[in-house]
Amino acid sequence: MKDIVIAAGYATRLGELTKNFPKPLLKIGENTILGRMLDDIDRIPEVDEHIIITNHKFAGIFEDWKKDLHYSKPISIVDDGTETNETRLGAVCDLLFAMDKLHIDDDLLVVAADNLLFFSFQEFVDFARAKGTSCIMCHEQPSIEKLQRTGVIVVDENMKVLNMEEKPQVPKSHWAVPPFYIYLKKDLDLVRHSVENGCGKDAPGNLAHYMVEHTTMHAWPMSAGRFDIGSLDTYYEAVEKYGK
Repeated sequence: MKDIVIAAGYATRLGELTKNFPKPLLKIGENTILGRMLDDIDRIPEVDEHIIITNHKFAGIFEDWKKDLHYSKPISIVDDGTETNETRLGAVCDLLFAMDKLHIDDDLLVVAADNLLFFSFQEFVDFARAKGTSCIMCHEQPSIEKLQRTGVIVVDENMKVLNMEEKPQVPKSHWAVPPFYIYLKKDLDLVRHSVENGCGKDAPGNLAHYMVEHTTMHAWPMSAGRFDIGSLDTYYEAVEKYGK
């Protein structure tokens, strides 16, 4: 299984802080946002490589950061060649770019690198192995307003995904979908041809939505919380809460 970190965005909502520096490498205490995530994923036996897809503007910074790391699994930095937010490929095309460039033909754990997580991805990997299908995560979100800004799924009693909508005005459930996915090797052809077959390309949730409509997917209910760092306010809140 390859761990693919989508880190090619320009984090424009964080202003000057990330104008010339990638958000995943911002510090929370002594560690970076991304480092906290890799500390967990590196311990998963099924994962044999970390692949970080970034843009040309930040690729050198990731390469320098990588020199001081001592993870047990190798880390590959993939430069998608873009230099501005206006010319970005989009999360789905970044994933396809990395798959093509590195000739990836393996199960994928795909993660966004701007969250602090309070559970282990091992649980997610174990769930996918038990179900034998590609999988997404979910968590109960009581706020209708927040559900209207994210992906929302409907599941059956076995957590098989029956329906997914992105940013629905009238959500059909309270199951929200965070940006963490497992795509099994048997589904990679669907992933490779997703954009040419109409899949949206800007957000990682676009691909999850497409996959739900074209193959069997299950959803793992997160066993604990997460902290999404999407703005300056939430970054400083994370530093205050978890950086000491």
